Amino acid sequence: MSAKIPPPRTATIAEATLVTEPEAAEDRAKVLVVDDDERNLLAIKHVLEDVADVVVANSGEEALRQLLKTEFAVILLDVYMPGIDGYETAQIIRSREQTKRVPIVFLSAVNKESQHLLRGYSMGAVDYVFKPVEPVVIRSKVAVFVDLYLMRREIQRKARQEQALLDANLRANAERLRVEQELRLAEQRQAAIIESLPIILYLEEVDADPRIPKFVSGNFPALTGYAFEDIQAAPGLWVERLHPEDRERAVEALGARRSGQSLSVEYRWQCADGHYKHFLDQAVLLRDSFGNPVEFAGTLLDVTDRKELESQLTQARKMDAIGQLTGGIAHDFNNLLAAVLGGLGMIERRVPLTDDQAKIVGMTRHAAEQGAELVKHLLAFARRQKLEPASIQITRLAQSVTSLLAHTLGGMVELKWDLSDRLSPVYADSAQLELAVMNLIINARDAMPEGGVVTVVAEDREIVEQVGRTGLQPGHYVVIGVGDTGCGIAPELIQQVLEPFFTTKPVGKGTGLGLSMVYGFAQQSGGEVRVDSELGKGTSVEIWLPRAPETTTDMVLAVPDESMDATAALNILLVDDHDGVRATTAALLEDLGHHVIHVTEGVQALELFRQDPSAFDLLITDYAMPRMSGAELVRQVRGDHPDFPALIITGYAQTDLNAAESPDVRFLAKPFTPDQLKTALRERR
Repeated sequence: MSAKIPPPRTATIAEATLVTEPEAAEDRAKVLVVDDDERNLLAIKHVLEDVADVVVANSGEEALRQLLKTEFAVILLDVYMPGIDGYETAQIIRSREQTKRVPIVFLSAVNKESQHLLRGYSMGAVDYVFKPVEPVVIRSKVAVFVDLYLMRREIQRKARQEQALLDANLRANAERLRVEQELRLAEQRQAAIIESLPIILYLEEVDADPRIPKFVSGNFPALTGYAFEDIQAAPGLWVERLHPEDRERAVEALGARRSGQSLSVEYRWQCADGHYKHFLDQAVLLRDSFGNPVEFAGTLLDVTDRKELESQLTQARKMDAIGQLTGGIAHDFNNLLAAVLGGLGMIERRVPLTDDQAKIVGMTRHAAEQGAELVKHLLAFARRQKLEPASIQITRLAQSVTSLLAHTLGGMVELKWDLSDRLSPVYADSAQLELAVMNLIINARDAMPEGGVVTVVAEDREIVEQVGRTGLQPGHYVVIGVGDTGCGIAPELIQQVLEPFFTTKPVGKGTGLGLSMVYGFAQQSGGEVRVDSELGKGTSVEIWLPRAPETTTDMVLAVPDESMDATAALNILLVDDHDGVRATTAALLEDLGHHVIHVTEGVQALELFRQDPSAFDLLITDYAMPRMSGAELVRQVRGDHPDFPALIITGYAQTDLNAAESPDVRFLAKPFTPDQLKTALRERR
């Protein structure tokens, strides 16, 4: 490194990098400007071109591509853009390890309300600039972040070039002093910004024990609930209020700083109000020109909101994975139960049975039917049950549930309904909603073995913007809450109570499917379930469901015409890859007087049909089959004969067959009874 720079000239920050790393002299800070308006990009680039190198992008996608190639000091991000908007772009940037600490300044021409600003800050923004942009303002703000970026890079460069600093002469020392003066000026300019951010900048002595900073910048009381003077008066307070599970790890990381290692550790810290916050503590060891440790410079960032969002995302992914697994298992069980129930039906129809034999067959049938009900609960959790939503008046729901539970709650438990005067109808499946509310009330009863009051509250609520804990889309909802004054649920079990087969009840007192069914039903209906509980005080479970559209009318179920019960003999093409289900279904159809040709896969059935379409009156096919699904088989058959009657039998409750393409294809869920099959045949086209 050379010291031949002319002394009279005033050095700049960029020139200061010559002292430690000459090859970095031309490596200016880069600023990324993202806006879909070319005129805005040109204007901002002109304003900032002497502050930093400006890279422009006209969309969120292009901005993300630029971030893969280049490191930026700050990102100026337009809020509203086609495709990925500013909020989504900021969220993606914050999710990447390489870019999550790059400052983001939102550019916005509208939405100056606090809720929109808070949304931007929750997505990782550090500031807002409103259009039309004032050149002096945007230049000043960007200069602050460019200075911080350059200074951080300078500090890192100095740490890597300790030996070079030892060789620096008087000119290098003067340059370092000038940089420090620039740092002080930058701190003054950024003070107002930092005060509004969930971040604290601190300086700390190398040998401070216990830990106590000598300087902090930022809103310390807002983050911790303590005044900085309280920490200075009680040096051991910081370590004492670390979460017990994080204390050893955090103290070890803080101690490792003395060896020159950079600090980056997350831990929970108990604020003055007793609540824990998640802090990201980062620091570097600053050294003088001779390599001697001077002090620690660091930041303390409140990442509580981010950790909560991560936790919610993890829980949502876990529940979705369990749901997919559960749905697959339920499908296989439906096939097995269909074969069992079909076989029992054949025995009852074709074999004369003694009373004892008939009793055994009846017990076996009852057990299989119980298994079918269990599968329905699993499908409800997996959000794969078949729903028929309609407009439901909550007052009618209350009357129905009260009547059904009149003899179930017992004399020690009182059921109380508290309905809002102006309560909108809810849009959901009537039978499933009734079952869900009954499950919640029975759970509340079981939580109060000594008796008490179960309160059901219903009211209208509106979500204006999707923020915080909710995963609901903005809109109008009806909330049905069931509360008890029972034993409550431990905080660590709240997230688990919605999972299938998890129960807090004693062995033999519950299946663990009640709440999971409610959860799946609400999710599939476009709502959600929220559980709040406190040990010893009780539990409240809320079902959020969409409000019924004003044009929706109550569903009226048609009563089947018994005079149509007789069905003429049909030539039926049956397709099912499960041998047991295929054999029992064929036998049942033959017992009903029909002629059946059955095959194991869709390709074989299509070949038979195309050889002689007139030989068949009806196609009955399983939905999930290898090589060709039942839905695809129906499409192929309808491609040649658009009006050909078809019936799909399936172990799933939902399929991907587009109802608009084939509105007259009927679905029959496995396992089905002979009467259900006869009804399906009667309703064919």
